[in-house]
Amino acid sequence: MPFYQPDLGANPNDPFARDSENKLIRRSYWLDMIDQSVVLALTQGVGAHLSNEEKRAHLEDILRDHLVESVCIQEIIPPEG
Repeated sequence: MPFYQPDLGANPNDPFARDSENKLIRRSYWLDMIDQSVVLALTQGVGAHLSNEEKRAHLEDILRDHLVESVCIQEIIPPEG
């Protein structure tokens, strides 16, 4: 899974920080949120800049993959012609 790798030098308390085994360090930060708060954090807050692939991987990791459609913007592909 392509997890977002934050710059911990710039922000050592980044909620996306992972340890050497790729485990989320601040897991309780995410697990303590209700679904609506997770959606807002990933669309308008700390995770707004993540790619859809990174958001999807993060949601799966925190067992909130049911929120993928609410968080990941669907790319509209124009019809060929």
